[in-house]
Amino acid sequence: MSLFSLIHCAQLNEYTIARLLYPFKSALEQCPVLTAKGNRPLQMTFEDQLKCLTYFHLEEHSSGRHLLQVLKQEDFAATHIAPPGGIEKSAFFEAINSRGLEQMIHVYENLQEQASKTIPFAKEFSELGDLIAVDGSLITATMSMVWADYRKSSNKAKVHLGFDIGRSIPQKVSLTDGKGNERIEAERLVAPGQTGVYDRGYQCYKNFDNWQEQGRHFVCRIKASSRKTVVRSCEVDPNSHVFYDAVVLLGTENANQTKKELRVVGYKVEGVTYWVATDRFDLKAEQVAEIYKLRWTIETFFGWWKRHLKVYHLIARSPYGLMIQILSGLITYLLLAIYCHEEHGEKVNIARVRELLCKIHNEAADIAAIRGLDPPDIIDLDFGAYATS
Repeated sequence: MSLFSLIHCAQLNEYTIARLLYPFKSALEQCPVLTAKGNRPLQMTFEDQLKCLTYFHLEEHSSGRHLLQVLKQEDFAATHIAPPGGIEKSAFFEAINSRGLEQMIHVYENLQEQASKTIPFAKEFSELGDLIAVDGSLITATMSMVWADYRKSSNKAKVHLGFDIGRSIPQKVSLTDGKGNERIEAERLVAPGQTGVYDRGYQCYKNFDNWQEQGRHFVCRIKASSRKTVVRSCEVDPNSHVFYDAVVLLGTENANQTKKELRVVGYKVEGVTYWVATDRFDLKAEQVAEIYKLRWTIETFFGWWKRHLKVYHLIARSPYGLMIQILSGLITYLLLAIYCHEEHGEKVNIARVRELLCKIHNEAADIAAIRGLDPPDIIDLDFGAYATS
């Protein structure tokens, strides 16, 4: 059954649900086909899985069981979201924890590409370059998730994310146990030519050398106690919040000192002193300070994502299933980012998301009232009409 089947009326092409889900059409065209492992047909196709998980995040369901109850008892969800004939608990959780990861990665990467092309780069950051804020976020896990062990008293997993600051959208993502090495993950999240923006946890002199060799730029906060061997000092504006700007070698000679020169900028804001290492010699010291300040965008994203899309209300227990859930949460956010930009020229915000949900439910109720209680015809949703309208 098509992802866009079981729609009450072809007029829904003009409605909000079509506008929101339209990017899926392109994402699914080249998507690998999900096949059953045995002779029994799939009870839930990948398209069903994608719909259900997107709906889970949009509607802020509190658990997998909550979602399954809604898929069975709510008319809109049962008709438009659930697989034809419904889905049993065992089949749903088995699918989430063991199938669809390859397809989910494909859809995420396609939507990320669509969002990058659709959402313009913020003009105020044009002189700063392609900035990727990098950070990890711990997920409190269940005791059954022994792979996620973080401390003896606390089981955790960690999501590592690169966040496109210029477009305010997630980019690359990876998942490890709670002790996953953030410094190793950083190279996977920032491509050559981009500038990674890091907190102190990513400070590593060897990485600073390697990143320069690889063409991966960086702006990374360092400890105030970091030893600096000054190669040459740069002039500092006495009226600026920047009090230090020098080309240095970081670390102790004959021990852990960097082999390549880099730049260290020191500045003070609201009584807090910051020391930042970078290979961006092309910028003013104040611009380097501004870039590090922009790292806060990923913290804001994580907070919004957790709170409003309920990404960390776990419905999976295996590393495989947890990655499925994380990717589906990112996919939902990308759909919202594209929708909010195209419909309102805005970034994602909770007021627009709530407005979106109200429209979807109001439109479904209106069409149901018009059609009456008779079973609706099965009509595929034709997105071509919306695409050219």
